[in-house]
Amino acid sequence: MGHNHDHGPIQDIKGKNLLFSIFLNIGITLAQVIGGLLSGSLALLSDALHNFSDVLSLLVSYIANILSKRDASLKHTFGYKRAEIVAAFVNASTLIVVAVILIIEAVQRFQNPEPINSNLVIWLSLLAIVGNGLSVLLLKKDSKANLNMRSAYLHLLTDMMASVAVLAGGLLMKYYQIFWVDSVLTLAIAVYLIIVGYDLLRSATKVLMLFTPSDLALEDIAEKICTISQIKNVHHLHVWQLNEAEIHLEAHVDFHKDISLSKFEELLSEIEELVYHSYGINHVNIQPEFGKCENKDLIVQD
Repeated sequence: MGHNHDHGPIQDIKGKNLLFSIFLNIGITLAQVIGGLLSGSLALLSDALHNFSDVLSLLVSYIANILSKRDASLKHTFGYKRAEIVAAFVNASTLIVVAVILIIEAVQRFQNPEPINSNLVIWLSLLAIVGNGLSVLLLKKDSKANLNMRSAYLHLLTDMMASVAVLAGGLLMKYYQIFWVDSVLTLAIAVYLIIVGYDLLRSATKVLMLFTPSDLALEDIAEKICTISQIKNVHHLHVWQLNEAEIHLEAHVDFHKDISLSKFEELLSEIEELVYHSYGINHVNIQPEFGKCENKDLIVQD
């Protein structure tokens, strides 16, 4: 069996940026809830609900970020490396749940529009734009590191965009008395949340379900490994992601000859280098075989 533990460069995530964003969004949420109740604006309340989901998602991301750095142990041999993938899954799910709640509320309000204090809506949406904009800037760099940080970043980015929409609605209500725009904007925000949440949920689910990364083809990997002259066949092949930094491969490799252990070690190193440079796979487990009678299919169903 062989293992290649070269994970490549892993970005150091700054947890303090997350913590600052959490407290900032708590303040924004409280202000919007009070303002939404006083003004009667559903769009403002929906933005506050989205902001509250931001607080929860950022808290989940912060905890996952801490857990993911814990060392492996006898009972947790992989450590908590998947904590951030789980956090991304939870955050994506909350985006969709919040969106459904907003759609229901928007339809009800559209059928029964109410007068709205547009001045309060305008000032509080401006506050949210500034606060969420600052959080977005803080997390933008870290969002490229993994799904967890991307989920937190998207929560904040969509909330900032929602606040811009609420501001536009407040201006329309103030100068043109178009109060139904409040419900329309809420629906637009909800649809966008579903689109963003679904994409993130799908990505996290693929990792959690051990699906083969979408940019890798098992047939190509097997063919590439078989270019090594001593190898006859590759079967029982599995490729999956532990997290966004680690891609694992395990396979049974059938050799033309009954090679020595030292020779296998040489070939193993060659396989590791080949799949790492060609596909970015950085953990390799190989079971060597010679003349063994078993199913030689690439994918074997138990």
